[in-house]
Amino acid sequence: MFSKDAINTYFSAIDAEIQDLLGYPQTTPDEYWKMLYYHMDWENYGQPDPKRGKRIRPLLTLLAAEAQSGKWQAALPFAAAVEILHNFSLVHDDIQDQSDKRRGRLCVYKIWGMPQAINAGDTLFTYAHAALRRAQIPAEDLVTAWQIFDDTCLALTRGQYLDMSFETRNQVSVPEYFEMIGGKTAALLGASAELGALAAGANAEQREHFREYGRHLGLAFQVRDDILGIWGDESVTGKSAATDIITRKMTLPVLYGMEQLPDFAAAYATETATVPDIVAMLEELKADEHSAEVEQHHSDLAMHHLAEIEKHHPAPELLKQLTAKLLNRAH
Repeated sequence: MFSKDAINTYFSAIDAEIQDLLGYPQTTPDEYWKMLYYHMDWENYGQPDPKRGKRIRPLLTLLAAEAQSGKWQAALPFAAAVEILHNFSLVHDDIQDQSDKRRGRLCVYKIWGMPQAINAGDTLFTYAHAALRRAQIPAEDLVTAWQIFDDTCLALTRGQYLDMSFETRNQVSVPEYFEMIGGKTAALLGASAELGALAAGANAEQREHFREYGRHLGLAFQVRDDILGIWGDESVTGKSAATDIITRKMTLPVLYGMEQLPDFAAAYATETATVPDIVAMLEELKADEHSAEVEQHHSDLAMHHLAEIEKHHPAPELLKQLTAKLLNRAH
């Protein structure tokens, strides 16, 4: 079980770093600041209390720094950067997906309108880069951090492009799928861990293990998400297990089914095949078992790189607990 005191120590430090950067609180913020403070879950402005984000990425940054040197405070600017970047992507994702709600309340664009929400997302993107400047590390390491961060931004936008393009296609290859989740999900987790290690003085070889640990963690996490999107327990996940199929989402089990059987691809491209029909075909093709094997493969690789990290320094218990929680989740 996670220690609530330990978690709260990290989360309080992350929030304080981001709030200081964004000048929160203000006595009379105008609408520009209200959009940012609302999306970051600091203010409600008439909406319900938010379901706070998990803050996995910045936590991973701090725990990676602690694993490398035992000191996590130096990584706080990088933790702020990855969390703000993640939130930038959410503001724009909500617009692109035309989602009404985020964390149980209206999205920014549903309150302030699409043009201003785009501006809010752009502002968060800029603040994510501004957070990097607060790091007290050697100049050459800061340049490296900037390169890591910008490469991650490019991977994120490429992953988002592919994800949206899949919605208009009847055929997507498994390599394309992994390029998409590698950019949209895994790249930021990999960067989060690598930046934490960099802040703690890790060399290039050590940073690679942190990056690959985070990257494979992200890949396994997304494949598990795909599995739960079809076979998850709705009472646990809080999401209908039929949604991904009804919307004809291109997930790994579906893409595997398409590769194995053209008749399945044809059925998935129509609206007449029911959810039970699709699930039955996937199970007959053992798409669930195949996806679980792929998830296990990336889980094993994540644990391999974590073991390599521990050859130099023992990983904090909280990092091991977080890894186990992400790799063995039911929701």
